[in-house]
Amino acid sequence: MKKILIGFLITLACSNAVLADVYKYTAPDGQVYYTDEPPDKNYVRIIRTKVIVRVRNKQLAEEPKIYAHPSNHFRTSYSSRVNREKYSELIAQAAEDYGVDEKLLHAVIQAESAYNPDARSPAGAVGLMQLMPDTARRYGVRAEDRTDPAESIKGGARYLRDLLKMFDSNLRLAVAGYNAGENAVKKYNNSVPPYPETQNYVAQVLAFYER
Repeated sequence: MKKILIGFLITLACSNAVLADVYKYTAPDGQVYYTDEPPDKNYVRIIRTKVIVRVRNKQLAEEPKIYAHPSNHFRTSYSSRVNREKYSELIAQAAEDYGVDEKLLHAVIQAESAYNPDARSPAGAVGLMQLMPDTARRYGVRAEDRTDPAESIKGGARYLRDLLKMFDSNLRLAVAGYNAGENAVKKYNNSVPPYPETQNYVAQVLAFYER
C-alpha cells in the first residue's frame, strides 16, 4: 500500500498543480470506493479537487487528502467514520424533529455522499443528502445552502418524511422515491421502478440501514 501511495505522490510531483475529479462507487456489499480514474460508468463524480504540490520546499498541499486502497482505488480523508461522528448530532436532531428513523438518515447519507458535504453529482445534486435544486426549493433550502450540512440534513429528512407518509411507511418505496422521484414510483404502480440505478440504490441503502 505504501508503494502505491509513493508512486502516486511522485506522479503528482511532476506538475505544480493538478485538478483531480473524484468519483464514487458503492459496491453491492456496501463497500464505498473513490477514484480519480473511473473504470466504468458506475462511478459518479462527486467532487472536483485541486491538489497543489510545492516541490522546492517539499511541502504537499492536498484537498482532500488521498490514501492508497488495495484495489488501486483511492479513499479520501472525508471518511464516513470521521464525518459520521461530526454530523451525528445534526442527524439525530433532524430525526427527532421530523419523525424519521435516525438509522435511515445515516443510511441515505452514506449512500448519497459518504458524509461529504461538498459532494456534487453530474445531475446537479449537491450536499450530504444530494438535494436537487427543485427538491431543495420545495423544502426551503436555498441553492447556495445545499452544501451546508444542517440545511441539507433538514431538507433531506423532510423529504424522506413525506415519502414515508406517501407510501404508507414502506421503506423500499420511500427510498426508491428519494432516488428516482415519487412520480416514478407511482408510475410503476407503487413499486420500485425498473431502473438499474434505483434498484441498486435501494439495495445499498437498505443494506446500510440493516447494518
